[in-house]
Amino acid sequence: MKPRDLLLALAVVVVWGVNFVVIEVGLEDFPPLLFSALRFFFAAVPAIFLLGRPPVAWRYVVGVGLALGVAKFGLLFTAMDHGVPAGLSSLVLQCQVIFTVLFAVAVLRERPRKAQVIGIAIACLGMVLIMLDRGLAAPLGALSLVIVAGAFWGVSNTITRYAKPQDTLRFMVWVSAVAVVPLLILSLLTEGPHTDLDALRGIDLTGIGAIGYLAFAATLFGFGAWGYLLRQYDASTVAPFSLLVPIVGMAAAWGWRGEAVGPQQAIAAVLVIGGMACTVVRRRPRTKADAKRPALVEPVG
Repeated sequence: MKPRDLLLALAVVVVWGVNFVVIEVGLEDFPPLLFSALRFFFAAVPAIFLLGRPPVAWRYVVGVGLALGVAKFGLLFTAMDHGVPAGLSSLVLQCQVIFTVLFAVAVLRERPRKAQVIGIAIACLGMVLIMLDRGLAAPLGALSLVIVAGAFWGVSNTITRYAKPQDTLRFMVWVSAVAVVPLLILSLLTEGPHTDLDALRGIDLTGIGAIGYLAFAATLFGFGAWGYLLRQYDASTVAPFSLLVPIVGMAAAWGWRGEAVGPQQAIAAVLVIGGMACTVVRRRPRTKADAKRPALVEPVG
């Protein structure tokens, strides 16, 4: 990975890690599905009126909008609202790495390097240690929702990799627009119109700031940059960077929300970072002949 793209990936990691604390703060003011709908509404408006449609098939825009916007974030926000803390949520959600690599192998015919497989295994060991240390304190049903959200993120990564949108910002704006109406309908059906109206009437600067951060930093910048990276590199190279998100997420949760970080979590963090290092280091420099080879076997159909 080029140094510039490496820095971009790390910037996304920081933004997404802090994102979990911001979600936890916003859920104090909004019901989860309404909060998610507001996030995507302001990510789409007014940008959607300034940018043309993305030059990809509509099925990809709709697919990512439903998988990422509705399923992943609807489930994640609901799980956090039901008691999964920010630091633990940032960790468990990274099961998406496993789903992303599996889906990329099955659908896109990608072939992860041996070092990547070993690195993911080491990082996942670190994730298991943290779950054993903290996971039993969270509701099992809510934790399960986060795992399912991770699976849908893997679906979204695979669709994005297949679509290869040339303008990832425009793509993310339209993906956000797709997510708004289904989330609003689900919110009205499950959270109720009175709850939604009360939340909107009581909105304050904290709520506005939370929506702004999620819409512009986490959504437009984060997923726009993530989509760019997925277009440039195979999924098994990009996806493991998200394993660093729980490190930032737990640090932010400790700093702003007072979530404790014990020795076992520190050891697990070292494993996650070590595993990440394995996924990005190659045995030898790429030659001109390597550069001409495709990063993956093109999908059939």
